[in-house]
This record gives sequence, structure tokens and C-alpha cells, in this order.
Amino acid sequence: MTLENIKCDVAIVGGGLAGGLIALALAKMRPELQIVLIEQGQSFGGNHIWSYFASDILPEHRWLTAPLVTYGWSGYDVNFPAHSRSLDNIYYSIESEHFDRVLRKELPASSLMLGREVKAVSPRLVVLDGAQRINAGGVIDARGAGDLNHLDCGWQKFTGQLMQLSEPHNLTKPIIMDATVDQHDGYRFVYVLPFGMDKLFIEDTYYSDKPNHDPRILRQRLAAYADEKGWKVERILREENGVLPVVMGGDLESYWNSGSGRTAKAGARGAFFQPVTSYSLPDAVRNAIFIAEQPDLDGDRLNLALRQQAEKHWRKGTFFRMLNRMLFRGADGADRYKILERFYRLQPDLIERFYTGNTTVGDMVRILSGKPPISIGRAIKAIWSKKR
Repeated sequence: MTLENIKCDVAIVGGGLAGGLIALALAKMRPELQIVLIEQGQSFGGNHIWSYFASDILPEHRWLTAPLVTYGWSGYDVNFPAHSRSLDNIYYSIESEHFDRVLRKELPASSLMLGREVKAVSPRLVVLDGAQRINAGGVIDARGAGDLNHLDCGWQKFTGQLMQLSEPHNLTKPIIMDATVDQHDGYRFVYVLPFGMDKLFIEDTYYSDKPNHDPRILRQRLAAYADEKGWKVERILREENGVLPVVMGGDLESYWNSGSGRTAKAGARGAFFQPVTSYSLPDAVRNAIFIAEQPDLDGDRLNLALRQQAEKHWRKGTFFRMLNRMLFRGADGADRYKILERFYRLQPDLIERFYTGNTTVGDMVRILSGKPPISIGRAIKAIWSKKR
């Protein structure tokens, strides 16, 4: 049976972080528009915890993320074998369950479609299961990564668990990187977020050459890490697993076209993420505001505008992709932590700009100056390496 067709001004395909933020921005800034947000799963945002620094978001854009935040801290720590440090940048976390609640509150039920499989998209049309059609003035595809074979990638792999402890943990701020752990499968660090007095989100993360991911091994290492710290785990409240691309190069045009061709794209679908960290939230916020400010949300014009944004973002990421080649090809896996250890000795404002993707020419010189923690010859060879 063919379901009734729908007409709207903007159809957003994919109700994850990028798609949800676009919907929220349009609902606030363009309330006259009829929006449809389509998600294959049974909730918006999936099963994720997203975190970001206050400096990642422009002050005039913070209204978009403020209602989504569930936890915040006034600073964070990093720990390496030869260097530990506390930094003062405010850090926030967003839980996908709360993200889902905010979307349901801020958008009318008629705008939200869950549990629907998308069969095809084009600049002005979405075809769903059951042959239902959504005719839109413009379509934005935010369903996750396109064909990563068009990009030259290393991989950030992780398993994270929210642990209910039987006793308080006494942490007052996050540990963004604990690289004092044994190094396996590339650069390894543990990431710790204190959620209340007796809950910790602990994530075991690897910058690895291959995307192979075995959560069973990482669960054992997470349990061993908590035990070593003296944290008594009562039960696991949630688990998140992921494999993210760390881009070293590639063909942006082919990648863009691989993800629904001429249709406008956002999030990982359009390669909108920080090349080194793989984090997409700051770019998702910028793009959501950018889209809501467009005077014409016609599908072809949206595609052109977001394609230009993607090209601009790609050019801006040239230095970061070079650093990724140095990390993955200029250093042996067990020595990669030394590059990050050196980086975290630099000035706090430089570190802030690095995370936002706004590194200056002076920052680049400072990052590359001094005695390198890896072989100069291997570093130069890595810089000029091409996709294998």
C-alpha cells in the first residue's frame, strides 16, 4: 500500500547530530517553514555522548547548544608518561537521550519521522519505504559518512562505557587524554568524564592504521583501568562503540558525489569534521546556522552552498591532514603518543584554536618548530606521502 505523500519546505534525512541541529536551527530561526526530519532508528541522536569545548562554538551560536548540554566542567586534565597538565577551557557533554527529548519538545510531531527507511534522495525528493514520497523545496542528506574509499584515512576507534560506581570517584573534571596506559594498536589513550559523584563515562580510544574493532578486548581493558584506579563498578549503564575516519588526504569531489550525488549534504556525509580529532559538533553547529540563514532553501542552491562550504572546510584542513600523515606514517604505533605529549606542552590558546580548526600560521610554525619527537626523515616522507 502506498502511503500518503508529504509536502514540506525542507526535508532533512538523518536525525543524528548534524540533522537534528539543522532542524533545531530552522525551527528557531525560520519558524514559518515546514520541516520534516527523517530518522531510520527509533530515537534521534542514536546512542552517543558528544563533548566539546566552550571555545569551539562562537558566542552568538551558543543558544543552539545550550539547551542540549547535560554536563559541564570548568577545565580538564591530560596525562602522558613524561608530562601532565590541567587546562582551564570549559568542557561540555551532550547525551543523545536528552538530544532526543529536546527535538521532540521543540519541533511539532508532524515534523518528526522515526523508524523510516530512506530508499532514495534527490535535491527535492525523498522516497521512503512503502513508496511514500516527500516532496520538498530542498533536501539535506545527513545520514553519516559517504564512501570512505575516496579518502586516505587512519582510524579513531573506541569503546566507551557509562559506569555506575558503588562509591564516589572524587574526580572533579574530565581527563581528556590519559596516555599513561599501555600502548596498543597505534596511539592509545583513555578518556574519562565524571557524571555526578558516582558515575563515570570511560572510553578506551585508539588512533590505528586499520578500522578493525573488537569491543570485547576494549571492555576488558576498561574494566582493568577502572580497577587500577580503585573505582568499584556496580553496573554498566550504557556502552558506545565507534570507528571514525582520521583523514590524511583523498578526493573530496568523488567523496561528495558518492553520498547521494547532487543532493545537499551535512555532517560526515559532506566531510564536515575536524580532520585530527574526527569531531563533528563544532562544524555541525556552524552549518546549522549557515543553512538557517540562507535566503533560498531550494535543493539545488542548498547543494551548491554546502558544496562550497565543504570545499572551504577541506582547504582549511590541509595543515591538519599533513599532521595526520606525520602521526600515522611518520611514527611507529608505540611512539605516536610522543607527538601528542609534545603538543600538550604548547600554549593553551594555541590548543584551543587547534580544536576549533582555527589554527593560525603562527600556530603552525610553533607546532612544527623545535626538536621533533619523531625522525625528521620519516616526518618529511610522511608529509609528502600519497594515498596508498
